[in-house]
Parts: sequence; C-alpha cells; structure tokens
Amino acid sequence: MDSAFEGGELVLATHNKGKVREFEAMFQPRGVTIRSAADLGLAEPEETGSTFEANAILKAEAAMVATGLPALADDSGLAVAGLDGAPGIYSARWAGPGGDFNMAIARVFRELEGRYGSFAAAPKEAAFIAVLALAWPDGRTLTFPGVVDGRIVEAPRGEGGFGYDPIFIPLGHTQTFGQMSAADKHKISHRRRAIDAMVKALFAES
Repeated sequence: MDSAFEGGELVLATHNKGKVREFEAMFQPRGVTIRSAADLGLAEPEETGSTFEANAILKAEAAMVATGLPALADDSGLAVAGLDGAPGIYSARWAGPGGDFNMAIARVFRELEGRYGSFAAAPKEAAFIAVLALAWPDGRTLTFPGVVDGRIVEAPRGEGGFGYDPIFIPLGHTQTFGQMSAADKHKISHRRRAIDAMVKALFAES
C-alpha cells in the first residue's frame, strides 16, 4: 500500500492551542498547512477508547469524515509508574472541564502521597506517551507512537509548555519541559518522536 502523503493540507483534530503550535512548528517547514478542528468548528468526539491509539484513531476518523480531508489526531498523556500508568489516557480529564492543569498536577502529587506516604518515598519514573493517527478519505488509517522516558519532580518548574510539562524531566536532561525553550522541547518531545516516525513513513526524502 502506498503511504506517501499527497496534498499539502491536514486537518488537526484538536482544540488545544498548544498542540496546534507544536504541530505547526513541525509541519510548516515541509509545506503542510494545518487546519485545526477549532478553526473549522468541528466538535470534539467523546474519547471512549481504552488506549492512546484507540482514542487517536477515533478523533482522526471523525475529523476526516466531517471534512473529507486527511485528518491527523493525537492522543497523549503522562504515565506515572508509581500510579500504575495513571493519569494515562485520562491526563486531560484530570484537569477538569476547564483544563486546569494546576489541579491535575496537584492530583498527581496527592495520589502519590496517598499511596506512598510522601512524595520522597514514591517512585519518580514517568513517561510522556503520544500516538498519532492519520485517517485518509480512502479508508486508510495509520498510527505512529512516540515515547519520552523521564521522571517527575517534587514541584512545578518553569512557565513554558503546557499540561504536565512543568513537573517532567526527560531522561538525560536537568530541566523540565516547562523550563525548556519551545525549540529545545520540540527536538525531543513525545509528539516529535511520533511525528518523526510519521514523516519517515509518509514523505519521500529529497
């Protein structure tokens, strides 16, 4: 099956402005125009899948059907080893309907302290996971995973990024995603790794 990307426009099935900025930074150099679900007035489907992959496919296929254009979606989140992988696919839901990630971060600490007695006693290992799904009008749907291993820290650090970025330090680094510049984060992020896998599969290198 030919998987080469044909056409320079993708619908990005998200209303998250932070994600839109990240994807635009990665795709614009390749001549691909991103149109977000928010720009197109598309409703967000209910995420009923039990895995990142299932939810990414659900969102991509819904946007593709609604627009007739190739549609790209990601499902991503923070998996904390000491919480058996939570918040995982519920990472956004922990922030509540208002998207309050200060509340979500506080819950991570609260759950760890409740389970282990203190943050100091809790395992610190964590990973950011992303799965991209690209749905084509001809019925094909391809998926691409990306993972960044690291650890969580005892308190938020930095004002950059979004979501859980201020409490996550990627393996081999000393700054949280929240402390890194956008350019530095983009080089190593879980979405970047998923996108790199997709680019390798879809775009012919010159």
